[in-house]
Amino acid sequence: MEQPAGRPRATAFVPGHITGFFSAHPAPEPARAGSRGAGVALSDGVTVTVTPGSGTWLNGEAVDIAPVDTVVDRLGVAASVDAETPLPIGAGFGVSGAAALGTALAANAAFDCGKTENELVEVAHCAEVEAGTGLGDVVAQARGGLPIRLDPGGPRHGSLDGLPARPRVEYVTFGELSTETVLSGDTDRLSAAGENALDRLLAEPSVGEFMLACREFAADAELLTGDVNGAVAAVEAAGGQAAMAMLGRTVFATGTGLSDAGYDPSVCRVDAAGGRLVDSEN
Repeated sequence: MEQPAGRPRATAFVPGHITGFFSAHPAPEPARAGSRGAGVALSDGVTVTVTPGSGTWLNGEAVDIAPVDTVVDRLGVAASVDAETPLPIGAGFGVSGAAALGTALAANAAFDCGKTENELVEVAHCAEVEAGTGLGDVVAQARGGLPIRLDPGGPRHGSLDGLPARPRVEYVTFGELSTETVLSGDTDRLSAAGENALDRLLAEPSVGEFMLACREFAADAELLTGDVNGAVAAVEAAGGQAAMAMLGRTVFATGTGLSDAGYDPSVCRVDAAGGRLVDSEN
């Protein structure tokens, strides 16, 4: 959406994020709630521009994104939020978390809110947790790379590590899966599978072991659907490694696994920088 010249504005970019496995850790205080697990920050992400006004747009369409509304409210600003992304919506790419974090970063710059990076990450993380749309995307998107979430929560409580690798990433999407529905149900089996997957990765921290842990997690947590399972099996038959994105009917692979299996995937790289301000006029 085009904005009039001469108004304060700022733009942030936040990478998309695929969670490969996780365990849920709810808490009464949203800043302490979150997840443990690991994932991939993508060079395909969400670009968010904030100007004075009201309303939220995603790819040119007026939308309601609860975490974005909460971020704007917590920062105490009257903001128009314009988000653009090539990523599929509701398919396990952390778009709502990216929009929330991008809004926090850009609004802080446009309106001189005077917050630190960690404060902005925490505002966005809490907004995402409260909305039930994610538990760990925001902190992972703020870090970038291949983040490993060791302790749940926002920056004041959580802790992260990562894999020092930057592989090519391919993905195909077969449709949406409601994160809110999954997280609001019984997560005991899922969390147990996530803890096992994390132990496996920390024992051998490599991209190959990460992909194996992701594949094992999806099977143990009983989240695989027919089309997703078929794509993962096809990649493995072609000699590659693939897994399911959490939470969405999306299959991702490192290297050329999906291409080799006959799919026509979207292709991107790992984004090492994490969420960041890219432009500001104030």
